[in-house]
Amino acid sequence: MQDRNARLDQQFIDAVVNQTFPTSAINLTASDVGLSKEQLIDLFESQVMSRHLDLRSRLMQKDGNSFYTIGSAGHEGNAAVALAMRPTDMAFLHYRSGAFVIQRSKQKPGQTPLYDMLLSFSASAEDPVSGGRHKVLGSKDLFIPPQTSTIASHLPKAVGAAFSVTLSRKVPAPYVIPQDGVVLCNFGDASANHSTAQGAFNAAAWAAFQSVPLPIVFLCEDNGIGISTATPKGWIQANFEGRAGLEYIQCDGLNVLDTYNKTVLAMHLARKHHKPVFLHMRTVRLLGHAGSDAEFVYRSEEQINDIEAQDPLLHTARLLIEAQALSANEIVALYQDVASRVERISVEAAKRPRLNNAAEVKRSLIPDRYQPASAVAISSEQRNVLFSHEKHNLPKKQHMAKLLNWALLDIMASYENTVLFGEDVGRKGGVYNVTTKLLDKFGPRRVIDTLLDEQSILGMAIGLAHNGYIPIPEIQFLAYVHNAEDQIRGEAATLPFFSNGQFTNPMVIRIAGLAYQRGFGGHFHNDNSFAVFRDIPGVILACPSNGADAVEMMRTSVRLAQEQQRVVIFLEPIALYMKKDLHEEGDNLWSFDYAPPDQATPIEFGEPGVYGEGDDLCIITYGNGYYLSRQAEKTLAEKGVKTTIIDLRWLAPLNESAILKQIKGQRNILIVDECRKTGSISEAITTLIVESSADTATLPDVQRITAEDCFIPLGTACYEVLPKVEHIVERGIAMTTKRPGLRSVG
Repeated sequence: MQDRNARLDQQFIDAVVNQTFPTSAINLTASDVGLSKEQLIDLFESQVMSRHLDLRSRLMQKDGNSFYTIGSAGHEGNAAVALAMRPTDMAFLHYRSGAFVIQRSKQKPGQTPLYDMLLSFSASAEDPVSGGRHKVLGSKDLFIPPQTSTIASHLPKAVGAAFSVTLSRKVPAPYVIPQDGVVLCNFGDASANHSTAQGAFNAAAWAAFQSVPLPIVFLCEDNGIGISTATPKGWIQANFEGRAGLEYIQCDGLNVLDTYNKTVLAMHLARKHHKPVFLHMRTVRLLGHAGSDAEFVYRSEEQINDIEAQDPLLHTARLLIEAQALSANEIVALYQDVASRVERISVEAAKRPRLNNAAEVKRSLIPDRYQPASAVAISSEQRNVLFSHEKHNLPKKQHMAKLLNWALLDIMASYENTVLFGEDVGRKGGVYNVTTKLLDKFGPRRVIDTLLDEQSILGMAIGLAHNGYIPIPEIQFLAYVHNAEDQIRGEAATLPFFSNGQFTNPMVIRIAGLAYQRGFGGHFHNDNSFAVFRDIPGVILACPSNGADAVEMMRTSVRLAQEQQRVVIFLEPIALYMKKDLHEEGDNLWSFDYAPPDQATPIEFGEPGVYGEGDDLCIITYGNGYYLSRQAEKTLAEKGVKTTIIDLRWLAPLNESAILKQIKGQRNILIVDECRKTGSISEAITTLIVESSADTATLPDVQRITAEDCFIPLGTACYEVLPKVEHIVERGIAMTTKRPGLRSVG
């Protein structure tokens, strides 16, 4: 039995030769929509190129030379979308957009789309997009940031990028999208149901409803099925037509003239009227979901035949003949010539080298160092105005919340491309007043109250970062990030990796979190697990334990975002925000002076804090654990136990060499970890110490105090599942008075 790939290939040739074309209810000519015959031929060629890439990738897979077979067959009409756009309009693309990329590549000289895509199929290290790390559609030159297997996760950042276009007209930044640019993102009908997509549609409509300009086109390529599950007939139209804040336009994706015509209209509404547009493009899916998809299991032979009869290439061939642009023989000749070209190029692409060691694979996890962005010099007069509301408080020692607020004031004044946003960060000044007065000082374009949707907040950050801004988004509580973590894991962190370092999205994500809040709020406001961040390659996780460190670490974090294009998560311990005292009320030992930027002593990335020089007991900790350990240190000292306390500060990636240097010669090491026993950072530190010891004779006694494997309950019961000062004291004494030779790990 002939396979579907070969059958579809032969069917096209036979139908053209016999001129048995599918019909269309749309009666348009090229001249009706402002296209020449030559442009119509060019569109068809792009469609054919995309088709033969799909067919060839499956043949290459059988030979072991291709590793990706999700193709664009049936969606080749999006070539007309590319033609209707400017090549500087940023496009966040669905994986069935091969024809779009090919058509856009024709708008910029020197592009080699066939070779580039075949290198990508074969996972060659010479693939100009990802360097062999994934088959992605993308190009720095073509304003197409690469996406990987997108199931709607790219929509929130597309909304953010569109907002950045509007923002760039008012707030300075080294923007890359033209100020009259439009952002496109396309996706399938099944993906439109995803909560991430719904959040993006809602965010765009929410903004537009308030007359916020948002030049974005959502392109829903509706082929009626999501892998094997059919989309209810009429569902997309019923869901989006007439939706508040969205302009709905429908086109026939099988007809390139109608698609081009409606895309021109969509672009006009987005570009000139700054409205979000939902462009609903009806199409078909050919050759199944991917090469491994046995379509006959869930579709009958008759259904598959009917769908293949609607091949968009046949629709365009019919238009070419009706326009007398090409004869049937010329169409077949063009089709076969492209097939031969793709085959020849695929042979060469398959020979090119692949990544062959871990170092090469990991090289793009962290972007190459960028030139530092110049901070604006703030004169003493300007700082006086900036801090005029605090002139009586500036000379006084302050708690962490106040010091962070002052640090943000200086940062936003010094870096004009910083934008701070989140829930309640504006007039309210944040739940804990960390962002108070920032709105008054910098205005509503740089300090933005968002809707209550963490996916949209983080997506907005990624989109702004694509256009030259340094976003400082706030997630109100640590537990709230979990419904949006994929925006960090699957989008922000992966972009440098899958673009071979060509694209970055630097940001500093502020998150209020951790426990010890006197029983307030239960586990949603006392979340003591940040394990979700620790295994994301390339992401930096910072956690200050006091106000002085918080200021310098925030400044360093912004520099890391500006200069090295890093994604930084800045975890702020809520229980320490307002903490002023250490041992007793009124001692003011946890209040600190504010050092202006020109008088600061920077805390460099990875640099731990060290308190004490004792060699009886070394405590490794962070955040609230450091505060508790400092309290315990006083009691331990009174009992004759001399301690050294290491405040990690930077929790990912761990500065392993610095940790090992600080613990050298220590016989007793106690790790105080406020997070849960399972999956906590104490496991990693214990492993580090054990693996770095030459033999068991040199292995120190390593013990842990952690929280219980439990959620945090409401009320005073919360302290029953968390480390306490007395736990540290008791364990410290036990470790330093144990019998000689007694050793424990973990």
